[in-house]
Amino acid sequence: MPSTATSKKTAGVRGAIDSFFQITQRGSTPGREIRGGFATFFTMAYIVVLNPLIIGTQADATGGFLGGGGHPNLAMVAAATALVAGVMTLLMGVVANYPLALATGLGLNAFVTFGIAKLPGMTWPDAMGLVVMEGLIITVLVLTGFRKAVLHAIPAQLKIAISVGIGLFITIIGLVDSGIVRKPSGGPVPVELGVGGFLAGWPMLIFVLGLVAIIVMLVKKVKGAILIGIIGATFLAIVVEAIGKIGGQFDNAGKMINPKGWGLNVPKFPSTLVDVPDFGLLGHFSLLGSFSKIGAVSAILLVFTLLLADFFDTMGTMVAIGAEAGLLDKEGNPPNSQKILIVDSLAAVAGGASGVSSNTSYIESAAGVGEGARTGLASVVTGLLFLLATFLAPLVAVVPYEAATPALVVVGFLMMQQVKNIDWDDLDIAIPAFLTIVLMPFTYSITAGIGAGFVMYVVIKVVRGKFSVIHPLMWGIAGLFVVYFALDPIKSILGVG
Repeated sequence: MPSTATSKKTAGVRGAIDSFFQITQRGSTPGREIRGGFATFFTMAYIVVLNPLIIGTQADATGGFLGGGGHPNLAMVAAATALVAGVMTLLMGVVANYPLALATGLGLNAFVTFGIAKLPGMTWPDAMGLVVMEGLIITVLVLTGFRKAVLHAIPAQLKIAISVGIGLFITIIGLVDSGIVRKPSGGPVPVELGVGGFLAGWPMLIFVLGLVAIIVMLVKKVKGAILIGIIGATFLAIVVEAIGKIGGQFDNAGKMINPKGWGLNVPKFPSTLVDVPDFGLLGHFSLLGSFSKIGAVSAILLVFTLLLADFFDTMGTMVAIGAEAGLLDKEGNPPNSQKILIVDSLAAVAGGASGVSSNTSYIESAAGVGEGARTGLASVVTGLLFLLATFLAPLVAVVPYEAATPALVVVGFLMMQQVKNIDWDDLDIAIPAFLTIVLMPFTYSITAGIGAGFVMYVVIKVVRGKFSVIHPLMWGIAGLFVVYFALDPIKSILGVG
């Protein structure tokens, strides 16, 4: 039996934890907080797999991959992804005492990959430098209180349209990477279904089964549905490959030799499940390198685009989590909102400095709140689990596109749901919102969608004589986007490169 002194010491530790995290005060218990931390982790742990598949498999404009070299290093990207998520989620718990977890932002990472790193002359360190800059600016905005001005400048429904557009963009990335949507070898149409208009090959069946499984689990409200779907589809892919010996789509030179083969990785049991994590990606950023590559105007617009998506997503997420947990005050603000925003803004800096894209608050934290989490202790638990996940990074090299991309399609759906909050009868906002949403996936550019929406919003208001409703910041933003779209003819007129 434990001694009286030991019992008193244990009770003292529990009391200190309870007092620090205000567990009893917020109507929770340590058990609920721990369960909530686990629930949040298993609901969003898919990012450790998906982030490497989005940013780690794509070369920058110079042909280089994250971490350097001519080939993907998915384990390195996964380890850094889990590390930053773990550290920043721990900080959220300890500093802000809020049941909110952070990790690399889906949508933001796609924008960094396809909208920044692939611009002419850009490298991955240049792209991550812009992410760091965006995070520093958000930190200043939070500390100075300027965030209120930024929040009021952008019409609320345009912010919704941006989120919806990014959801569709993520969806098309998933469909293209899985091979469900492909560019045909010939003919009048730009895309087609599968191979020659048919879902041919076992890998596509794995994608379909994975997608159906995740959807069924979502409908049945199974916690961790996305992660379970990825793991289940990967295991099935390993079995199918072991029996059928299907092989990959491409040879070592990158030439497609097997259209019905696996994308990215040929699934097979790894030689090692656990390994010492490789954190070599940390510090791979160039703060000002992009300015000499793409020019100051383009760089500033890209930083603004990152800032916009990151900043407003955070505000919406922390309020939504607070509402579900019953933590909001009379004015609809969560406790320690300033600290929450500071940690989140520093997470953007940390994500860029670590080469894994901006880290931001995750709405999946609602899973933990649903399990009873009300304090930062749940975030501490989630953060520790992410740190443990750094040792499992080799597993990402097992997952083929066909097993992981159903998650992108489902996440796209979840983001698409917000479209109902746009007033489609009000043409003043409906047309800019429509352009924002459709141009993102159809141009493979988040910047193009945001820019078109902002410019058209100002144009419509000017034509209707509603000058007074246009926020001064919107005039400046729209003007910058006009310059952005007209950059090539402007350079031609000025005789610049």
